Amino acid sequence: MYVTWVLGFPSGHETGSFLTIDLGGTNLRVCQITLNGQHKDIDVKQDQYTLPEQLKTGEASELWTFVAESLQSFIKDQNLESTKDNPLYLGFTFSYPAIQDHIDHGILQTWTKGFDISGVEGKDVASQLRSAMSKRSLPVELIAVVNDTTGAMIASAYNDPATVIGGIFGTGCNAAYMDKIANIPKLQASKEIKSLDPETPMAINCEYGAFDNAREVLPVTKYDQQIDEDSPRPGEQAFEKLSAGLYLGEIYRLIILDLHSRGLVLQEQDISKMQKPYSVDTAFLSSIENDSSTNLSDSGKIFKEDFDVDISKAELLFSQQLAHLIAIRGARLCACGVAAICRHQNITEGHVAADGSVANKHPTFKARWGQALGEILDWAGSDTTKHDVSGDDDDQQGPIILTSAEDGSGVGAAVIAAMTLERWNKGQTAGIKAQ
Repeated sequence: MYVTWVLGFPSGHETGSFLTIDLGGTNLRVCQITLNGQHKDIDVKQDQYTLPEQLKTGEASELWTFVAESLQSFIKDQNLESTKDNPLYLGFTFSYPAIQDHIDHGILQTWTKGFDISGVEGKDVASQLRSAMSKRSLPVELIAVVNDTTGAMIASAYNDPATVIGGIFGTGCNAAYMDKIANIPKLQASKEIKSLDPETPMAINCEYGAFDNAREVLPVTKYDQQIDEDSPRPGEQAFEKLSAGLYLGEIYRLIILDLHSRGLVLQEQDISKMQKPYSVDTAFLSSIENDSSTNLSDSGKIFKEDFDVDISKAELLFSQQLAHLIAIRGARLCACGVAAICRHQNITEGHVAADGSVANKHPTFKARWGQALGEILDWAGSDTTKHDVSGDDDDQQGPIILTSAEDGSGVGAAVIAAMTLERWNKGQTAGIKAQ
């Protein structure tokens, strides 16, 4: 669990125009975001730059060159004007475990989400990015490094005061919440907090994707174990590998390959295209599970188009049930992380702002998540014997519900940049490193 130096929720009155970059698992997204105050439209201009696959296991210099050049292209394409004395302010969403002694720096602890870029772990990612921007004479000032969970929470809270937690349910799995400085033991020796009231809230990045790395608590299957062993970082991100979108399709693929090797499915079929690791993604799983076409004909077409496999009706039914079980387990595990925060903080109501493709695109994730949360927190009326729900995700019931974060990786970084700049201009410099 990491401190973030994001002090409290936004007022909703933050304004200004900010650049943001989001280094996620698949794309680099660059935005210009203009905040106009609470309940007013937020103006967003954005471009996405696909991360080359080889970059994910390359060198630090290659990564930061790609990021700086993408930022430079965006500034040019959008005709953004700035000077050294009047720079563009930047919020950097860095969705990986990073220790922050200040809000505008972050030391990467370990790569996740399949990344394994050398020369970055143990280093200040803000400093490395600044160096790459400086080489290109970009008039940009990086003022905040933001975890995506914190960004999701702050982005939602900007317009929704009922927000209590931010969560990521996508490529990775994580959450953030607010706690008082007095309750954070690892901050008590920090000189930075001397000027702050002990009751001051600070966002905490849980990094609970790494929960149970010792494999002492969570039940795992042989497929989970294989995913861990074949990953770039065996023994790390144990919880994430059971529940995050990056891995759900891979769990399905390994099960199908195992059953095929035992003569149980897809016999006399060439499944060579399915032999490729991570060739099955979460979108594939969702399409199979939620197929309502006659005789599951749509699923049959997907198998043929994606893997050149002719699959029987019985195998389609089995495949749908398998996708169903994997999705249920993922949603219920994701509920466990949030439930732990609720118990720890005695949170009994509010909104959990969720960002990520699994939360916002899988048609039944929210309902399943809410059902599990109610069981754990003993909400009246929760049916602990009903391990699945069907129907529209908009039918969520209970005092704590999952809402869609308003572009946490972009808007959240912009709001946090605005909050940081406001504190700096008021002379409130705790947790802000002077450049």
